[in-house]
Amino acid sequence: MPAASLKIKSWTVYIVRCANGSLYTGITNNLSGRIADHNSGKGAKYTAAFGPVELVWKKRKKDRSAASILEAAIKKLSRKEKDSLIKK
Repeated sequence: MPAASLKIKSWTVYIVRCANGSLYTGITNNLSGRIADHNSGKGAKYTAAFGPVELVWKKRKKDRSAASILEAAIKKLSRKEKDSLIKK
């Protein structure tokens, strides 16, 4: 495959606020499409049950591995720590 045809995709770690006030954290390489999926009930079982969602935080990472590591770290945070992260 020629180098020019290789497309490097970055990944985004994101947090959305659900309609019930809860927070959902995920990763994607197509943020706008993923938010649309969440709001149409196709994104995840959790957001389908508690949507619609609003994007409240995002951070781009160079690859899926880095995004997954950050996602896991965020999921371990307390709600208070996640609220502080969102406010930054």
